[in-house]
Amino acid sequence: MPDYETLRVIWWLILGALLIGFAIMDGFDLGVGATFRFMGRTDEERRALLESIEPVWDGNQVWFILAGGAVFAAWPLLYAASFSGLYLAMFVLLVALILRPVGFGYRNKITDAGWRNAWDWALFLGGAVPALLFGVAFGNLFLGLPFHFDELERPVYTGGFFGLLRPFALLAGLVSLSMLIMHGSVYAALKVGEPMSARAAVVGRVAAVVFALAFAVAGLWVGSSIAGHQIIGEASTLGPSNPLTKHVALAQGAWLGNYRAHGVLWVLPAMAFLAAAGTWTLLRARRAGAAFISSCLAVSATILTAGVALFPFLMPSSTHPDQGLTIWDASSSARTLFIMLCAVVVILPVVLAYTAWVFRVLKGRITLEEIRRHTGIY
Repeated sequence: MPDYETLRVIWWLILGALLIGFAIMDGFDLGVGATFRFMGRTDEERRALLESIEPVWDGNQVWFILAGGAVFAAWPLLYAASFSGLYLAMFVLLVALILRPVGFGYRNKITDAGWRNAWDWALFLGGAVPALLFGVAFGNLFLGLPFHFDELERPVYTGGFFGLLRPFALLAGLVSLSMLIMHGSVYAALKVGEPMSARAAVVGRVAAVVFALAFAVAGLWVGSSIAGHQIIGEASTLGPSNPLTKHVALAQGAWLGNYRAHGVLWVLPAMAFLAAAGTWTLLRARRAGAAFISSCLAVSATILTAGVALFPFLMPSSTHPDQGLTIWDASSSARTLFIMLCAVVVILPVVLAYTAWVFRVLKGRITLEEIRRHTGIY
């Protein structure tokens, strides 16, 4: 069995991989949901866009469930502090996510234009709101969240929902929203016929520019104006999980410490910019397949950029920095991490194989002619 330190790092990598998997697989669902109301100008065009994601959205949601399960099993203190303290934010997120299956199920039950228009707006919220909130959550990690532990080591959250909507967090939300709109637009350009495909390519190119600009501003903001957290002295990487034993200092630009210590890591933000530029170029050349790969790289590099900057912190505290959660003091026991690692080795290939099979079966474009052939089924 690997030692405790190695297991903690492995599970940090697994959590990152699950978040990337969710952002790539469910991210294009959210991106299409946030834009189909505008890319589709008729009911038939909107149905074509929706049917590009309707058969796969629930399977893609598995990545979100796996990430939540990984946090519960591998990082119980993180699960307790975040899910209890951010209850209202989680509730808003879940309501928005629930709008998708309800909208898919009810939109086409009645042919009335007002009915379908109302559900179109509901599906728009089900795509745009989660895409925004996921970025807001990441932004708040850089700012720190107002929580601490009481004498019984129970997490106590002292903030409120609207306190999460700080300027930098909203900027991070814009990064996330524009990134997933770019990703969803590339998927739409690949999966639907004309004229929606051409419109999706235009939307994707605009979103790529917005994403690159917002990502650059966020990076400059982190480096120049946000006090980062850094552990004073040597972290106890092999000790028991106890967030009350370390000392943390705040320093301007400290979130870039890992990049300064290991220059090769700068390839991650550079890859995000290059991939966004590649996506823009490939969409202009109408090479949607290659653009989708480039968009996946942009999404992956963006998440890795944030994760590496925060490492080893999982959930910094703004009110009690010494009590922020890190991968060294928020994990389960070594035995639990090892048992769960064995489970992941078995389950993750099954998820990947199932996902690959589903997309192979569903390959091909959804055209207006196909939609017209099936008009009246609902």
